[in-house]
Amino acid sequence: MNLTIDIPTLDEISEARRMMDAYVVETPVWRWQEREIDALVGEGSEIFIKLELLQRTGTFKARGAVNNLLRLDEEARRRGVTAVSAGNHAIAVAWAAGLMGSTARLVMPQSAPPGRVQKVRDYGGDVVLVDNVHAAFDEVRRIEREEGRTFVHPFEGKQTILGTATVGMEFCQQAADLDVVIIPIGGGGLAAGMATAIKQMQPHCQIYGVEPEGANTMWLSFQAGSPQAIDKVSTIADSLGAPTAARYSFALCHHFIEEIVLVSDDALKESMRLLFRSLKLVCEPACAAAAAAMIGPLRQKILGKRVGIIACGSNIDVATYCRIMSDE
Repeated sequence: MNLTIDIPTLDEISEARRMMDAYVVETPVWRWQEREIDALVGEGSEIFIKLELLQRTGTFKARGAVNNLLRLDEEARRRGVTAVSAGNHAIAVAWAAGLMGSTARLVMPQSAPPGRVQKVRDYGGDVVLVDNVHAAFDEVRRIEREEGRTFVHPFEGKQTILGTATVGMEFCQQAADLDVVIIPIGGGGLAAGMATAIKQMQPHCQIYGVEPEGANTMWLSFQAGSPQAIDKVSTIADSLGAPTAARYSFALCHHFIEEIVLVSDDALKESMRLLFRSLKLVCEPACAAAAAAMIGPLRQKILGKRVGIIACGSNIDVATYCRIMSDE
């Protein structure tokens, strides 16, 4: 794939973080030391987990949403914004729009968890439910065209990437000299942003992306060398269920990430259980993906190394969490 990539600079990322400072928090990094995790990752490995699930709105999505809204002029904010999402991005956009005196019309698939739909409405978002993710993108384009609202993409575009890049910049400032960082991938916005910052700040660090087996869009894109799409998303990690990769976020991921690995839904469930047992974290399936890859397909590659992983989101209702945890 031949692309001249507009790689965000560290100065641009720092400026984005400065602009966002009044709206988002610097989430903590925890040195994960406990007998069970030490046995799982091998002797000599040091694990640092970025607790982005403690971010406002419950996920990293708040960063990209805020950065996009901050860049709109007064007239664009008056017309409002629109977005497509199974939950976390819609929640973040509704929240950010409300903070900045704008309005948000959010298109969500009927399969979106009811708790997330309600959270969007609680933040003042106008929810439009459609049959599936493919129909959602068609509807959001109609809203953008007919209502003049600005489309805030869930993972594509420089302003979204600058927002997620601030996660990577913070991580490097909080945990020096990481050898490996593992990042969950849905559409690739988080991975593209984090990898862009990390590789400029700690160039020796190896970065791996992780996807569910039932939503392997970026894995297929890496194999093909260009953005690919899948016909069906089938995973409990609905936050990682992007049906297509996009050019800019793919290009950054392809440029900075060594490899994409896949994990099963069973592995995600076991990782969720591990995060609860060891750290008492109640997280959504996507949040457990980096840990699942660390103790699964990437275990041999992290032995004896300083490893960074991210816990990216906590938007899951009690009933769904209990059902997943009890499903053997």
